[in-house]
Amino acid sequence: MTSATSSFTLPSWAGRLPLALITLVLAVPVLTAGLSGLLAGGGETWRHILATELWSTTLTTLGMLALTGGLILAIAIPAAWLVTMYSFPGRAVFEWLLILPLAAPGYVLAIAYYDLLNISGPVQNALRDATGWGARDYWFPDITSLPGLCFVLAVALYPYVYLTARSAFTTTSICAIDAARTLGARPFSVLWRVALPGARPAIVAGLTLALMEAAADYGAAGFLNVRTLTVGLFRAWSSYGDAAAAARMALILLAIALTLQWVEKLQRGGAGVQATSKRWQSLDRPALSPLKGWLAAGFCALVFALGFGVPIIRLLWIAVETGDHGRNFTGALTTSLLLASAGAAVAFIVGITIALTARRRGWLSWMAKVAASGGYAVPGAVLALGGIVALNTLGLNLAGGLALVVLIWIYAARFTAAGAQPMEAALARAPRSMGDAARALGAAPAIRVWKIDLPVALSGALVAALILFVEILKELPATLMLRPANWDTLAVRAFAYASDERLAAAALPCLLITGAGLLPVILLSWRLSKARPGS
Repeated sequence: MTSATSSFTLPSWAGRLPLALITLVLAVPVLTAGLSGLLAGGGETWRHILATELWSTTLTTLGMLALTGGLILAIAIPAAWLVTMYSFPGRAVFEWLLILPLAAPGYVLAIAYYDLLNISGPVQNALRDATGWGARDYWFPDITSLPGLCFVLAVALYPYVYLTARSAFTTTSICAIDAARTLGARPFSVLWRVALPGARPAIVAGLTLALMEAAADYGAAGFLNVRTLTVGLFRAWSSYGDAAAAARMALILLAIALTLQWVEKLQRGGAGVQATSKRWQSLDRPALSPLKGWLAAGFCALVFALGFGVPIIRLLWIAVETGDHGRNFTGALTTSLLLASAGAAVAFIVGITIALTARRRGWLSWMAKVAASGGYAVPGAVLALGGIVALNTLGLNLAGGLALVVLIWIYAARFTAAGAQPMEAALARAPRSMGDAARALGAAPAIRVWKIDLPVALSGALVAALILFVEILKELPATLMLRPANWDTLAVRAFAYASDERLAAAALPCLLITGAGLLPVILLSWRLSKARPGS
């Protein structure tokens, strides 16, 4: 019997035209920026970059991705497994607290941790006061280093994997778990041999998103002075004024993104979760022993403190103690919310179209996914540059309402992959029997899309929509380049103050960015806390 995943078809007029338009819209910024670099010739700047820093920044980026990915998995998977499968003190609170770092951009955490841990910060001052040591009498971890950047990015991005892993564990086959427990499998064996194989597609999808976000990060890496590819290409554009050199470096990031996508596809292997009807039975959470319960609570508390509690409390302290509260950020907050809402709506529509049509496995679907993945990997500054070049080619000027349209276009090109991935993961877990039954009853392809595939995809829609909103809210480089006059966002304000080393002034807009992202993240957490198998 043919599976539902292979029976998905659309009429040519309904499937090919939207995909062709989506591919064009998503690919133009990347292709324009890339072609402008390839066709402009080498140039003195590119020869200098090639001779002095290209390979070192590439190796730094690859090392950063490897270390960050390992830290994310070590944080997210145990946390998701504990809050989903066991009862321990504070579990109901931790299951939503652990999502809160999703609201804070990496550069906000970098600013907070730098203020805490640098040589003149409160931690080292307290250490010297307690021991009587001088500044050169002891070793202290340097936050402005590659391991420091990896730590900041891991605690900022682990919710991507935590969310997808927790969702997958929630829908894990109860039958398989009960069988493993009946046969005497230890808890770690149940996780390793039963839960993880079924959850692997969702976990790899979340990790891919997190690593693409890490590869494209500029704010945290630039602030901590770690020369990744993104920092190098941004400086090639801003310092040397050489857009072609910046676009050439962006091609390496595009290759990294495509490699991550290929690895994800290879690991997924077309697998989905197939289970008996017992899959929809509620899972009873066994209570951990007092010692193990408090250890689990301590682990979850540490993860939350590192990813949200400690840095946000530090920023609050700075804002209260030294911040200039006379500044009015209401306009910047309103602008941020409007742009994030509009960009998320467009990216969501594009993302769900890609998720539904990706199951056709045609060349046009593949091109749309590649275009979305490429946009997510390329830094916002490069996409913005591609949009400007495309606009100039048409003889148009970046001003007024057109600037807003271009900015929302770049948002969609940058973040569509973040919205498509959770919906694709939901489709991958759909039972084959649903599509088989609809086809056996004679349902037309369009009916199967509307009645089966769309509702299944929408089971991941809340995660997709909120990820899009929060990510656009935090976006900086493209907004900085494309925004119309008097359309400063909170990210632009925070960037301006931090660039002038006015960390106290930057604290309040950083907190407002985080606060604006908290409501959708809390709603997401509440929805997931109510989710049970079958709901």
